[in-house]
Amino acid sequence: MAQYRRVRIPSLLALSAGLVLAVTGCGSDKKDDSPSGKGGGSGTPKVVATTAWEGAFAKAAGIKDVKVIVPQSVHHAPDYDPKPSDLAAVAGADFVLYAPFEPYASKIKDAAGSKAELVEVNLDNDADKAVAEVVRLGKMFGTQAAAAQWKTSFDAEYGRLQQDVKSAWPGGKAPVVVAQVFSTWSAKLAGADVVGTYGPEAVTAQQLAGLSKKKPALVLDNAHMSTGKVLPDSGAKQIEIVNYPDRDMDLLGVYRKAAADVKQAMAG
Repeated sequence: MAQYRRVRIPSLLALSAGLVLAVTGCGSDKKDDSPSGKGGGSGTPKVVATTAWEGAFAKAAGIKDVKVIVPQSVHHAPDYDPKPSDLAAVAGADFVLYAPFEPYASKIKDAAGSKAELVEVNLDNDADKAVAEVVRLGKMFGTQAAAAQWKTSFDAEYGRLQQDVKSAWPGGKAPVVVAQVFSTWSAKLAGADVVGTYGPEAVTAQQLAGLSKKKPALVLDNAHMSTGKVLPDSGAKQIEIVNYPDRDMDLLGVYRKAAADVKQAMAG
């Protein structure tokens, strides 16, 4: 089994003891007939993800039914304030997936008294890192075959998207771009020439001057942490790169959208 990081944070003191006991008791007497001793009759574990991003990694790794805590409507997931009702989702979970920049995952687990394994997920859409994380989770969940099948599909689709974007390069040359630090993966997908990065803090006047001198054609911003127009007077086209998947939690959909948005921007 792959190694993962355990995190313990004090329980939510605001919750009453009665609520904690009530939620913890949900499903605790239910017999588990799965081969692995976890999850339902399908033999796969029960997985709860704090957001659709972690959920997409779990789905890619072979978990078909993933419960997501943070609603899709929340644009910046770390700002979410968990409700007592969220405890019901983790009470019967085998694994709870979270990211280190999310302050609430361990609080949800601790307050519920859950026996779930708390697993830190490396949320990075860089193709190599994403594939490595899906494979790691597949080993942890016991769904290696499904994870391997997803990897094969991903590799083929990613290669196709790269070729598609490359075919749209203006004049057959890689576009010159600057990118927000959490959007550099999209520059890699596009085969772009990255001449500068910025963030996650707001761009300073000094950074603005330096980036403008690079004369980028595109700015690959982070839609979830945007501070507005980065190089307003440079003539560069700004693209809001989306890191989180849609409700279907299709991780490949994130790459398809990024490729389409970059291609459209290059076309003018």
